[in-house]
Amino acid sequence: MSSIEVAYTEDGPADAPVVVLSNSLGATRGMWDPQVPALAERYRVVTYDTRGHGDSPAPAGPYTLDDLVDDVVALLDGLGVRRAHVAGLSLGGMTAMRLAAREPDRVGRLAVLCSSAKTEPQGFLDRAAAARADGTQSIAPAVVARWLTPGYAAAHPELVARLEAMVAAADDEGYAACAEVVAAIDLREDLGRITAPTLVVAGAEDPALPPDHQEAIAEGIAGAELVTVSPAAHLANLEATLEVTGALLGHLDAAGGHA
Repeated sequence: MSSIEVAYTEDGPADAPVVVLSNSLGATRGMWDPQVPALAERYRVVTYDTRGHGDSPAPAGPYTLDDLVDDVVALLDGLGVRRAHVAGLSLGGMTAMRLAAREPDRVGRLAVLCSSAKTEPQGFLDRAAAARADGTQSIAPAVVARWLTPGYAAAHPELVARLEAMVAAADDEGYAACAEVVAAIDLREDLGRITAPTLVVAGAEDPALPPDHQEAIAEGIAGAELVTVSPAAHLANLEATLEVTGALLGHLDAAGGHA
């Protein structure tokens, strides 16, 4: 499958080093709203919607992880960006890891949040089947329940409602095809090929991809730094905004103004 033109937003100085942020399964680029203002003070921040999500097209499946990587490469090429820092959460982290392993000259620094190099496939296959059978709105409450800790969700009902609407708005087939990508993930051999300086972030209370997944990533990438935030479930960047934003800035700033 050829790459597609994904929907994206740019923030920050046009001449600054570029940071690309990749969303999780079921989310849109809006999931990065807590991080964008701080990052955009010193970086050209590019957020985009993975195919099948948000405002991006949802071509007929099946998809492969390399299809998602090709979409990012095409986005960078279209923006005239040869090299960028790349951060991704969950599916976005898988896309970022594969990009860094496959196209090392395109990635300056890498940040992988709440992601995995090898998943337990059945749950994602079940979710794909449910999205196809009953629509993404049918799975939205269960998906969002894994994104936030129960206490945080109870204290932020408006956020929960917005996140559930975000999941429900994903294209049924596009979501299902991306869920099948997650089910098929096996990046264990790719980890040793990643040369970009890497930050790995884990949410201590993440029920979707628990911290042992991130520990395996950090162990597999030479020199990777692992940061665990708590309390935080799967969308750790929403619940532990200050800690995650600070960790991203510290990691990216270590590049000294270069991508």
